[in-house]
Amino acid sequence: MKKFIKIIFVLIILLSITGIIYFSYNIINWNLNVNENKKIKEDQKKLIKVDNDNKDKYIIDFKKLKEINSDTVAYIKVNNTNIDYSVVRGKDNSYYLNHNFNKEYNIAGWIFADYNNKFDGTDKNIILYGHDTKDGSMFETLKYTLNKDWQDNKDNRIVTLTTEKDTYKYEAFSTYTIKPEDYYINTEFNNDNEFNNFINKLKSRSIYDYNVDLTNTKDILTLSSCYNLGNKRVVLHARKINEEKSE
Repeated sequence: MKKFIKIIFVLIILLSITGIIYFSYNIINWNLNVNENKKIKEDQKKLIKVDNDNKDKYIIDFKKLKEINSDTVAYIKVNNTNIDYSVVRGKDNSYYLNHNFNKEYNIAGWIFADYNNKFDGTDKNIILYGHDTKDGSMFETLKYTLNKDWQDNKDNRIVTLTTEKDTYKYEAFSTYTIKPEDYYINTEFNNDNEFNNFINKLKSRSIYDYNVDLTNTKDILTLSSCYNLGNKRVVLHARKINEEKSE
């Protein structure tokens, strides 16, 4: 009996040590991956400049970005958050969950658009995804949009999406958290009535009344992140308010 107890005790110790090693490995690997992405973002700053005549507009060297990654489709900026990233689009919605901009395996992933989005001017709902990394990178600071201080500042509500040909301005009209679902992840609509019902439903979900009239809204931008250890997602919806040709 004593021998059996000793064996159990040794097994418990071995399992505990294995668990500690595994946990430590994951923490170290996560930090390495996050730091690698920070370096990529820092390197990309050389290819992204703010227009001297319009501080809300970016001049982006998409040619060089696409030489590094041909999946590059846009650049996203959300005021008073750390969301200031190049955007890629894969052949599915899984690849960039664990690959970075350089297409290297990375558990922190990258900011990516829904693979159903075309970026040809016909998208009714452009959807961007990003991890909640807990270190302020990717879409972790999307949760700032849940704060009343962020919402009350009208400048914060303007989201800028830049593509190779155009700079688009979007106005936030809905922010909320929700358990994982696919209702708002919808890029195709049968008619205008279906689309209008869709965006009004999104507006009704908001935890804050932005007092935005959605009449004549042609298309929207959706940002989606995980939140609260993955049990909920932070979601922001914004309607396009204008567009201007990029230089």
